[in-house]
Amino acid sequence: MHKQIYVNLAVDDLERSKAFFSAIGLSFEPRFTNGQAACLILGEDIYAMLLVKDLFKSFTRKSLCDPKESTEALVGLSCESRQEVDALVARALAAGGTVPRAPQDYGFMYGHGFEDIDGHIWELIYMDPNARAVG
Repeated sequence: MHKQIYVNLAVDDLERSKAFFSAIGLSFEPRFTNGQAACLILGEDIYAMLLVKDLFKSFTRKSLCDPKESTEALVGLSCESRQEVDALVARALAAGGTVPRAPQDYGFMYGHGFEDIDGHIWELIYMDPNARAVG
């Protein structure tokens, strides 16, 4: 069984990306952060490696997509409450991100999301432990 996850994301401007994620309340692991990469701490043993495009390209022979034009992945993160979901979306918007759609409320599950300054999509989900799924 795996013990950690590292999602790798290509970014245009590492310092600008670090400023964006810092503005929404996240921090970085300094041991894995330098001028070409930053290790964004998302939770206990959950990380996103923000890599400048030249470094990212060195790990694959495939061409990179432009996440502002094409969807490469949806990064989903759990939240402790609906309020946490909405607060994180609001901070992302204030820091320069965009909100591509309205929140989705299924009763047992509430979700909303944002696109960061590079166009990566972050989905935030709150699952109500006391509600029952429909269907």
